[in-house]
Amino acid sequence: MALKIAHSVQNSRPSRRRFLKIGAAGVGAASALRHSFSWAQEGSGKGSLRLLFYTDVHARVEWDTPVAMAQAAAVINDLRPDIVMNGGDLITDGFEVSDPSFLEPRWKAYMAMHNAIKGDVYSTIGNHDLVAADPRDGSPPIANPRKPFLDHLGLENTYYSFDALGYHFIVLDSIHVIGGKFHYQGLIWPEQLAWLTEDLAKTPRDTPIILTTHMPLMTGFFSAIRGATTAPPPNRVVVNNRAVLEAFENHRLMLVLQGHVHVRELIRWRDTTFITGGAVCGKWWRGNWYGTDEGFNLITIRDGKIDWEYLDYGWKARRPDGK
Repeated sequence: MALKIAHSVQNSRPSRRRFLKIGAAGVGAASALRHSFSWAQEGSGKGSLRLLFYTDVHARVEWDTPVAMAQAAAVINDLRPDIVMNGGDLITDGFEVSDPSFLEPRWKAYMAMHNAIKGDVYSTIGNHDLVAADPRDGSPPIANPRKPFLDHLGLENTYYSFDALGYHFIVLDSIHVIGGKFHYQGLIWPEQLAWLTEDLAKTPRDTPIILTTHMPLMTGFFSAIRGATTAPPPNRVVVNNRAVLEAFENHRLMLVLQGHVHVRELIRWRDTTFITGGAVCGKWWRGNWYGTDEGFNLITIRDGKIDWEYLDYGWKARRPDGK
């Protein structure tokens, strides 16, 4: 599936004062917390790009979480991004349910946020977005656990590409159901790898590429919290990441946007920057997770420079202890 989009560039950047006055939508001061980093790198040369990346919403209806999602959408709109992408886990617990109808309130809650965001939103599938893939009660999985995601988001496939503002965007499906102890693993399976190779063959080598995947291709999270020699479990990372990255040899893979582990993280490897995008829900609506507050990412590419900011949109968790 290859989407072609025409997009007008918004060059106006909201001032810090304007950002702090978002309160009209109930956002308050949006906490005014920003974590930022900048580095030199050439873009497409076709004007500036403001890219908003959010991930791990884990939509549900308890604890005023629909209010939080509306709040997040309001802040996103005020930032006026050119392109909005998400990194998956749009709802919560879809993977393990046996009755897909149980999830409809959660899909409705997420789609309210999705539709409130101005402009197109390009979606990535996460493990929670597969429905009845490995039901906890032992009942058989549904025929196509990806279908509810595709139907709600209006997509033909869970991996696809599109072009905008001189950039080539690629969205991958990193969820491979295996059952057993881990239930799933991060994997870009052979058919998808073949599609990726074909897609790249049609992409000029000097075109900057931005890739989105739910499961990380590269992360230091587990060595940071458990020790340097700790390997991540297979249901937390893409296990064939080297094969994926090797497919981009002789291409300009500029950015990899990823989710799943709910922390903000930036890794530079060669000429590629890997951004792990925190989570809209933080610690599954319980507050911050290893120091990362509920938030999302604003990436601005212009004049040979990339600015990255992780923005706390101002939500204070209302999920009771023990829930």
